[in-house]
Amino acid sequence: MKPEHPSHNRDVPGADDPGADDPGAYDPGADDPDARGTPVGRRVLLGTLGLGALGLAAAPSLQRGLESFLAGAADRDPTGLTGLLPNGGGFRYYSVVASVPRKDARTYRLTVDGLVDRPASYTLADLKALPQTRLVRDVQCVTGWRVPGTPFEGVRLSRLLDAAGVRPTARAVRFTCFDGTYSESLTLDQARRADVLVALRMRDEDIGHGHGGPARLYVAPMYFYKSAKWLSGVTVTEDVEPGYWELRGYDVDAWVGRSNGRDDAPTS
Repeated sequence: MKPEHPSHNRDVPGADDPGADDPGAYDPGADDPDARGTPVGRRVLLGTLGLGALGLAAAPSLQRGLESFLAGAADRDPTGLTGLLPNGGGFRYYSVVASVPRKDARTYRLTVDGLVDRPASYTLADLKALPQTRLVRDVQCVTGWRVPGTPFEGVRLSRLLDAAGVRPTARAVRFTCFDGTYSESLTLDQARRADVLVALRMRDEDIGHGHGGPARLYVAPMYFYKSAKWLSGVTVTEDVEPGYWELRGYDVDAWVGRSNGRDDAPTS
């Protein structure tokens, strides 16, 4: 069954999170009929249900530990069943592939290429050495949940575009991810907004693997499926190329409250 509301290889909060037939959960047959994964066992699932209930009243440190556990469980659960577990209002983890390779300061690279005069490849240290911008906004998922006042910090995407020297024929930017599958796009004007970041920190700590680290896109005024996790490529193009979920029915322009038939309050 295809997702009714496809939302992203995304982080998901709250007890209303979708399961295997809902957005972001990995469907082994959706794009690759030969794809397979190792589902979480029944004991792990039941045990995690108990931990999830405990997390509803847990201290923040315990909730963070629960999130880490769920991230690992979800990485071994292509069925998406871990998405049914309560998590005390924190984020949850989904991917559109069965597993995602891990990158660190030694192995991570972000390329900027396409219609630019000066293509570049940034290490994590390179990105951290650039001026950082901190934003605190609500995170709004197109399926309805919202996480209020979430801090993100990183490099303005406009700074990387300016450094690359965007050519006059360019009108859009395409984003690719090191999961090998997910993609997103923005118009060039959207990409140059001051509230669009290559984010390195989230909730005042380095972005972990489960949240799309070590670097992810953050598009503050748009639904969260635009904020691509595990960001690896920024390619300047002539035209907007619909992203992964947009090819499956979501709006290319994803302004919170003004797209996808929703009327949520703006996030910025």
